[in-house]
Amino acid sequence: ALHKMIRLITFATSGGGYLNFMGNEFGHPEWIDFPREGNNWSYKYARRQWSLLDNPDLRYHYLADFDREMVQLYQAEEFLKEPWAKLLLENEGDQVLAFERGNLLFVFNFNPSKSFTDYGIQVGPGKYQILLDTDDKNFGGFGNVDHSIKYYPQRVGGISGTNWLKIYLPARTALVYKRIPPPSIYGI
Repeated sequence: ALHKMIRLITFATSGGGYLNFMGNEFGHPEWIDFPREGNNWSYKYARRQWSLLDNPDLRYHYLADFDREMVQLYQAEEFLKEPWAKLLLENEGDQVLAFERGNLLFVFNFNPSKSFTDYGIQVGPGKYQILLDTDDKNFGGFGNVDHSIKYYPQRVGGISGTNWLKIYLPARTALVYKRIPPPSIYGI
């Protein structure tokens, strides 16, 4: 769970590119050791083991599937073209972080054991739909969040108030929402 979250936050906050370090991808189940005199110029630990993806008894394919979806999310939404991520929430006590980049809202619950119901995040007006969920069963998660729900922020404080999105946020989960802004009253 944490591995997927860390990959997503690194990707979503990057400065226009995504760098994955050796040993951090699914093809390196052991340490990395390049051929050198000390290991008799062996290539044994200097290779990726792509065959691990094909073994249904292992979980490597879930990480590869998540990586594929994460890259497809960028290709569809191009959120890295937005120069900066905008921090919306940083709650160290809850271990929750939320930020926007483009029309996407990224929400991370790094708490190892506490899930939150109706967690409030101040957002812009519009409709929100989940596009990516690290806890999705397709990625080896538990599937605790219903992806069919469309979320609408609640206006608090009248016409000059703020919009609060209330979401269910499972422990050790990151969610990516797409914001669809409301139509302009002026037709623009």
